[in-house]
Amino acid sequence: MTSTSSPLERLYNVIPAGGIGSRLWPLSRADAPKFLHDLSGSGQSLLRDTWDRLAPLAGEQRIMVVTGRAHRAAVEEQLPDLQDHNVVLESEPRDSTAAIGLAAAILERREPGAIIGSFAADHVITNPDRFRAAVKQAVVVADAGYIATIGITPTDAAVGFGYIHTSKPLGIEDAASALKVDNFVEKPDLATARRYLKSGKYLWNAGMFITRADKLLEQLGKTEPELLAGLLELAEAWDTPKRGEVVDRVWPTLKKIAIDYSVAEPAAAAGILAVIPGDFDWDDVGDFASIAKLHSSGRGSELAILGQNARVLSDSSSGIVVSQSKRVISLIGVRDIVVVDTPDALLVTTSEHAQRVKSVVDALRAGGSGDVL
Repeated sequence: MTSTSSPLERLYNVIPAGGIGSRLWPLSRADAPKFLHDLSGSGQSLLRDTWDRLAPLAGEQRIMVVTGRAHRAAVEEQLPDLQDHNVVLESEPRDSTAAIGLAAAILERREPGAIIGSFAADHVITNPDRFRAAVKQAVVVADAGYIATIGITPTDAAVGFGYIHTSKPLGIEDAASALKVDNFVEKPDLATARRYLKSGKYLWNAGMFITRADKLLEQLGKTEPELLAGLLELAEAWDTPKRGEVVDRVWPTLKKIAIDYSVAEPAAAAGILAVIPGDFDWDDVGDFASIAKLHSSGRGSELAILGQNARVLSDSSSGIVVSQSKRVISLIGVRDIVVVDTPDALLVTTSEHAQRVKSVVDALRAGGSGDVL
């Protein structure tokens, strides 16, 4: 890789594909997390949709996937062009800093000066050309020494997202939309989120980070030095026969922390976080209410039905039904209903309470019912 390579030629896209999507239980399970499902109606999984969005940016050979060992076969089946050296396997979940940080450390050793773009495997983006245009601007900003993210205009006072307080334009050539970030707040309370929404000066953090790999590692060294030391030890052994021994010894010791806390918030405080406002439709499909909205085009009077062989009868009802069984499901006069029917578990709730599904998963785990998780 020569020093004259353009920023886009140095881009390596990373797809963290982890987590179980507990708010989408019982559809999403530990052995079949939400990124392996078709939740958008595209006819393929969210993971495959993500791959297809990213491939035109830097090519299929420059996409790395970080996933759990248990998901390797399913990931490789869905992504047959994923190269073996671009599969990074986690022995157990250690949150996003470890996943993205390890990818950055490996790529920096392989290609000093590499720019990495991290994009979640389980989001829905319906304007891929606009998405790629925003990423291209973010790559230019990253090359200038910033940690860049892509922000989404808030539509409500959601408390499940980080909020980015935008400031003045950066004035970087070929990145006309880039703004300096004054403040980054991860998952504020409802009153604060309402205040942010009303001000019109905040964007949602969509979990997309674009930065030089060395810049990410430098920031981690300031905020989480012990975690960085472990990641560097792993990266040093990664392309050698020592990998297995080092992974088994080091990975379980890594601190669990989201990259929003370890990198984004402190980078904003240090004045090195930038944001590109995303001019595209985005949804993190974080619960069944968001899936229902996605499939009904925002019309609350409709009933969304997912499942290849779903047998659903509906009269004056709205919400969402996900069917993975042959059972006939009849709905009469119920509004904003959520029904998820699988062979071994049934969930019934409403869109209003969709976020509380995670508490059911926690209760099942605490009660020793891990067989349905």
